[in-house]
Amino acid sequence: MRREHPTYLLVKDQSDLNRIASSIEKETAIGVDLESDSMFHYQEKVCLIQISTPSRNILVDPLSLDDISPLSPVFADPKIKKVFHGADYDIRSLYRDFSIEVNSLFDTQIAARFLGIRDTGLARLLKENFGVLVEKKYQKKDWSERPLPAAMLAYAVQDTCHLLLLSQILEKQLQAKGRLFCVEEECERLSKVRPALPDTSPLFRKFKGASRLDPRGLAVLESIMQLRNDTARGRDLPPFKVIGNAQIMEIVERMPVTEKHLERIKGLSARQVKMLGPSILKKIDESIALPENELPVFPRNTIQRISAKVSNKVNALREWRDRRAKEMGIDPALVCTNAQIQSLALAYPKSRKDLEGIDTIKLWQKRLFGNEICYLLKEID
Repeated sequence: MRREHPTYLLVKDQSDLNRIASSIEKETAIGVDLESDSMFHYQEKVCLIQISTPSRNILVDPLSLDDISPLSPVFADPKIKKVFHGADYDIRSLYRDFSIEVNSLFDTQIAARFLGIRDTGLARLLKENFGVLVEKKYQKKDWSERPLPAAMLAYAVQDTCHLLLLSQILEKQLQAKGRLFCVEEECERLSKVRPALPDTSPLFRKFKGASRLDPRGLAVLESIMQLRNDTARGRDLPPFKVIGNAQIMEIVERMPVTEKHLERIKGLSARQVKMLGPSILKKIDESIALPENELPVFPRNTIQRISAKVSNKVNALREWRDRRAKEMGIDPALVCTNAQIQSLALAYPKSRKDLEGIDTIKLWQKRLFGNEICYLLKEID
């Protein structure tokens, strides 16, 4: 095994970016990765864009540049393949921060999944294919700090400098197994993901364990989460660095009435009690004083009851899915998710034509498994 120190060009000047972007437009494929600061700031942002061509590695510093738009044509050009690894977050971030759309995406993590590779992490793939050891200690560092240390910049390059060759290796293996078209469709779908719209629903809906609380407890939870969120925004910190979820839940369960009681909350520091204690106690008091008719209620999902006939179809499809996945050596969820199985059992397609009308089933699934699914469902009718 070997450690590498690939060379790179750091772009911090607008004229340099314009020149570099123009030269990249002549490439047929590039490797891409991003570094962000989600662990250190309230509103995360892209702090570094890594681009590797067959001949050089480029690090673009968006925090030192006024305009990233010269890169937009590169990412939008369908003639240039963009190779990412685990692209979902990156695609959303590029659109969120720069309105950049990505076409001709190839995701090496998706490719690895369709090849039945269990550990699809980039470090594992680089080690297995190239004998390269990637140092991951900088993965959770603050990429918004400037200047970035040379060691962090060298680490950033390692995430892209092998992507093009890795994609070629995986693509050949996919072609040999007849699964390349599956990955191409998945990547096309992935390239269209966008950042979630602002969520105006109560914060407690995304809090683990909230569904177990009574309405009064939910009121306390929501008020403290709002306090944490406002504090985090004001201090430009991610909310978990203001106060952790475990501490919030213990506060909700105990409902302390004095700062002395707050000091008994495990994991709550003296500094947190001093800074947040009065506000927390006030929020608890306000929540306790709320009239019954103003208390929140946790929404319950309506369970869709299915007939025994549909249930038999679901079980048969699951057995088929697991057997097929084992034959192909891939994760059963790739063959068919549980949600897709239920939609198939309810729709009950009797022919390929019927199957075409089920939007939840992807084109590659219809092509690979359509006949099998329709035959199976007819057999158990």
